[in-house]
Amino acid sequence: MRTQDDRTEEADDETTADETTGTDDGVRITKRGFLAGTSALLGSGVLGSQSVAAAGDDEHGDVLDASTATSGDGMVASSHPKATEIGVDVLEDGGNAVDAAVAVQFALNVVQPHTSGIGGGGFAIVYDAEADEEYAIDSRERAPLGATPDMFLDENGEEPDFQNLRTNGKAVGVPGTLRAADVMLKEFGSKERAELVDPAVDLAAEGVAVDAFLAESIRENVELDAFNEAAREVFVPGGEPLAEGDDLVQPDLADTLDLIADEGSEAFYRGEIGEDLAETVQGLARRRKRGGNMSAQDLGRYNVERTLPTVSTFEGSAETVTVRTMSLPTSGGLTIAQILQLLEPLDLADLDRRGVETYHLIAEASNLAFVDRTAHLGDDEFVDPPKQGFLDEDYVDERRELIDVESARASYEPGDPFSFQPGGEYRVEARDIEQFQNLATAAGQSTESAHPAVEDSGQTTHFTTADGEGNVVSWTSTIEQLFGSGNMVPGRGFMLNNELTDFDAEPGGPNEVQPWKRPLSSTSPTIVFRDGEPFFSIGSPGGFTIITTVSQVILNVAEFGMSIEEAVEEPRIFAFGDGRLFVEETIPEETRRGLADLGHEIEDSGQLGNAQAIMKEGDAYVGVGDGRRDSSAQGD
Repeated sequence: MRTQDDRTEEADDETTADETTGTDDGVRITKRGFLAGTSALLGSGVLGSQSVAAAGDDEHGDVLDASTATSGDGMVASSHPKATEIGVDVLEDGGNAVDAAVAVQFALNVVQPHTSGIGGGGFAIVYDAEADEEYAIDSRERAPLGATPDMFLDENGEEPDFQNLRTNGKAVGVPGTLRAADVMLKEFGSKERAELVDPAVDLAAEGVAVDAFLAESIRENVELDAFNEAAREVFVPGGEPLAEGDDLVQPDLADTLDLIADEGSEAFYRGEIGEDLAETVQGLARRRKRGGNMSAQDLGRYNVERTLPTVSTFEGSAETVTVRTMSLPTSGGLTIAQILQLLEPLDLADLDRRGVETYHLIAEASNLAFVDRTAHLGDDEFVDPPKQGFLDEDYVDERRELIDVESARASYEPGDPFSFQPGGEYRVEARDIEQFQNLATAAGQSTESAHPAVEDSGQTTHFTTADGEGNVVSWTSTIEQLFGSGNMVPGRGFMLNNELTDFDAEPGGPNEVQPWKRPLSSTSPTIVFRDGEPFFSIGSPGGFTIITTVSQVILNVAEFGMSIEEAVEEPRIFAFGDGRLFVEETIPEETRRGLADLGHEIEDSGQLGNAQAIMKEGDAYVGVGDGRRDSSAQGD
């Protein structure tokens, strides 16, 4: 991969809890109850341009129509056509995969300000073809140094109303996305920073058309009274929420990105943008009595971590693959690996892919892996999670024995991977699974609403790039909820995240709040290798459902021998150990009845995830943008 060593102008040096909530009428619900009651994006089909295409002679019926492209030179797949086009332009102008990815990230901040941006963070896997090495880039938000384990509890020691918590300055983590872009560009890029930021500047200044996904997200946040005044001026001009087809013009964001193009990330982390950001977080106390304790010093202290990915092998019936995805503090790598290891000896390829037994086995493996994830994982800079024990062969065999092919379990409890962990034992208190799975609903709220982990899967975005030299980037970027905290930095035009709500509000356990700690994530940018070479990249938004989306796409390719387009289009399910099984709308009623007969509590999820993928087929790339949103894939 080409670097910038010979540049004439160098860039600046870089130096979920189950939160019980209260409402105005005194009813108390959980974070998940709140989300289930306020977000209907998936079930209502407003996630971009959903399309269902006839499956020809496919005996199973309809499938989602993905956006696909083929190219021998390079490929970009993202969740928005404008961002994809900008990435392809970079490749056509001689840029590499990292250059294209950085340009896509800035463009998405403009066209999808509700899902990601410089006010948030994320994770990326980078494959450097020349060095034949892959790197994990961790830009997860961190809790400020002033954070405390009980900071989300009220004066009575109770967990607060989630909407108040989400829009509270205490929910804002120190952002990492811009630092990640800066570091990746310096280490692996070949283009000047300004050249990659300028297209986003132009988009913000000139305006972009609001799509259905963005319009519905604006409407929901208006109904929740989530926006601060700066955000309302942009998204609710004159008191009217922007609607589908309206122009979204963002002059403040254009000026901010223009400053970053000139001065780099230092303007954000040690300059005037960061000072405004910290003042905004603290100033929420004056406007909403919800101020945070982030300081300009916290921003100046931030740096990304360049780590090694979590690596696991899956011997499928069609392909033997090596899966390289993010390590802690995202739980995606370990949990995906455990799901695949649980399923590996079960010979699913001998079964009907859309048969009851196949869905049942995938669900049971997901249930077992998720309760382990919830009980034992956290930021490994602060706790000692059982990473080796989690994937130990004997431990996974022990867990697999709990799967009954003829019935779903009545309940799912975590195992003890520490017993399979080498060396001395140090552990923190496991998370309260029953509390985490509490799906209590408020009086008058429908008990038939989908699981909030499913309903709230519109936030976050994933994109992936590849170039003619063989370099690949898989990047998932987020601000947590749709529009994050709902708070925009006045005069700067970007939204602030609410990532710290991914911590447990209740102190104790591996995912409690601590100063400078990273909250546990489910983000799973992944590059899958075959015979030592990159085979395909994959990732998705969707909260907890990211893990099941990515694991099922990998399973579809490696076990069932599907093309990458078929693997992404294939109907998905979601289960995480609370007894419910969420199934997409394309799964027929007869199959649902069969799963119910096995003891699964069936819920309709609408749609799950929004995977973006690139596969290497011979000398060409095949890109896929998930049909579950207005995604796009385009070749160089």
